[in-house]
Amino acid sequence: MSASRKDDHVRLAIEQQDTHRGTNQFDEVSFVHHALAGIDREDVSLATTFAGISWPVPIYINAMTGGSEKTGVINRDLAIAARETGVPIASGSMNAYIKDPSCAGTFSVLREQNPDGFVMANVNANATVENVWRAVELIRADALQIHINTAQETAMPEGDRSFSTWAGQIEKIAAAVDIPVIVKEVGNGLSRQTVLALKDLGVSVADVSGRGGTDFARIENGRRELGEYAFLHGWGQSAPACLLDAQGAGLPLLASGGVRNPLDVARALALGAHGVGASGGFLRTLLDGGVDALIAQLTTWLDQLAALQTMLGARTPAGLRHCDLLLHGSLRSFCADRGIATGPLARRSSTAETPHQTGSTR
Repeated sequence: MSASRKDDHVRLAIEQQDTHRGTNQFDEVSFVHHALAGIDREDVSLATTFAGISWPVPIYINAMTGGSEKTGVINRDLAIAARETGVPIASGSMNAYIKDPSCAGTFSVLREQNPDGFVMANVNANATVENVWRAVELIRADALQIHINTAQETAMPEGDRSFSTWAGQIEKIAAAVDIPVIVKEVGNGLSRQTVLALKDLGVSVADVSGRGGTDFARIENGRRELGEYAFLHGWGQSAPACLLDAQGAGLPLLASGGVRNPLDVARALALGAHGVGASGGFLRTLLDGGVDALIAQLTTWLDQLAALQTMLGARTPAGLRHCDLLLHGSLRSFCADRGIATGPLARRSSTAETPHQTGSTR
């Protein structure tokens, strides 16, 4: 059943890519254009460092799949693309391996095909410390992702219905492992309150993984005969909203969810992310054109991100946090309701101010 469910996830995720492409709240973030801000391309670096982690590029292939024969082939090709481009990669949930060791090869292929790359294991918040170590050791993981996904579990026919132990288990895992621990949502976003709680639990990094990309509540509802959980479609906050909400919360942030192109990557980095992940769009490219097409897409994204940094005058991804930004529409309304000052974002190239919780949007 687990293998069948993993294949269903891929099929339904691709259907979303085909039918739900369009705008999201990244479109409500724009850079103020300064015509003399540009620098020389040779002075631009894509390297990013956070929580003791150093990546050569700030783009990563986020958690997708594993656990069946078909998804093992996908993981093999994703790992090859990561190896050829230097892009970090995360495993899909390894719960399938924890339950059924016979599917180990569908995950270990990530390391076999990418022996020197940065690879992240992925487990759920119910995993025991013993099982976490099994997952980490299987792929010789450089970091551990713990996913939290109450909306997905609620819509999932066979999903969990008990969430009260998650925080305590995350704390136990974070204390027990000797690699960075990243807690991520799966497409519904992390609020400021959640990020603050994760910091107290000893987590190293938070991946806000917001609404706007693959919708796992929609995927799980698609597996229901009656589709009676349609009211959970689109649940949560977007990645831009989460990044703004979590400014100053004290944890390094990664961003994923709804990232469609290098401009969205630059927007997320400018909003405070140290790295930016994508899944669904990369999966669509891989299944349509094969591993060579995905390598070409990743290479193009990296080249275009460097071009954006050159134009904006940002020598590093972190330098984008000093670029002036304008917020529009519903994202600006979110900031007003959450007490996040938007004015300083538009003037920070000259004032070095950063957004903060003030109770005012002026």
